[in-house]
Amino acid sequence: MFPLRRNRRLRTNESIRSLVRETSLSPQDFMFPMFVAEGSNVKTEIASMPGIYRQSIDGTVKEVKELWNLGVKAVNIYVKVSDTLKDNTGKEAWNKDGLMQQTIKAIKDAVPEMIVMPDVALDPYSIYGHDGIIEDGQIINDATVDALTRMSLSHAQAGADFVAPSDMMDGRVEAIRMVLEEEGFHNVGIMSYSAKYASAFYGPFRDALDSAPKESGMEVPKDKKTYQMDYANRIEAIKEAIDDVNEGADIVMVKPGMAYLDIVREVKDAVDVPVAVYQVSGEYAMVKAASERGWLDHDKIMMEQLMCIKRAGASIISTYFAKEAAILLNK
Repeated sequence: MFPLRRNRRLRTNESIRSLVRETSLSPQDFMFPMFVAEGSNVKTEIASMPGIYRQSIDGTVKEVKELWNLGVKAVNIYVKVSDTLKDNTGKEAWNKDGLMQQTIKAIKDAVPEMIVMPDVALDPYSIYGHDGIIEDGQIINDATVDALTRMSLSHAQAGADFVAPSDMMDGRVEAIRMVLEEEGFHNVGIMSYSAKYASAFYGPFRDALDSAPKESGMEVPKDKKTYQMDYANRIEAIKEAIDDVNEGADIVMVKPGMAYLDIVREVKDAVDVPVAVYQVSGEYAMVKAASERGWLDHDKIMMEQLMCIKRAGASIISTYFAKEAAILLNK
């Protein structure tokens, strides 16, 4: 007897497959991470991230306009500051005339409706390349949180729509929310990097910002494992996400992406706020390298990975593929 249900009937051709497709992608699902450099007319390709550049503010604004016209509605901003501005306190991070603050203002002036989410962490400003202040060879939590609140407030004052703490210090979401409320920034949101793992996938990003932990004469942690999460852990990610929501996070993030889709699904099931996923630099670089060698079909792999991240539960995908994927989706 033939089966009454033949599941293949719904796979017969592209028309029926598209009609019953459970998950869809749109340029509006994407957020584009951008690296900003000092100066003007600066555009330097990051060797380990083909097609991605450190650009001065003028070039950054031009690219933001291109993204908006493609339907990408959000950008995540990172800055590479001069070594002369770095110290152990990160005080340049809340300079009202700093590179980040100037960038936020320039983007919002040029494309007011673009959602700007600047990164909140001290590593671009630290002489040691760490996300926090170091004392007696340790990353100290509470003094770092105080610095992060100052940084977040300066971003809000510059016009940021959301602040995006990526540091993984304890209690920083509540501290940031309280300062924003006290200063009248009730509508500035927080996208918290809630489950940020200590991952080897971040290598090219650290090339882009020169933000890897550095050797020095002072005793400093050699890696970020005392604050970023152990990649063996699952329950901890759910706990971190729930804690951040309770402290006032509007969006929670899981980082990295493809290797952590089980975490994405569990966090999505555990919280009642949107979940962002960061498809990180190493994930991007692997696709680029393999496709350059003819081992993979670039566009097919790119779109499959993005669809899988969305299927796992992502409301927002922060990805270096945002522009390329949006161009394909707009065809």
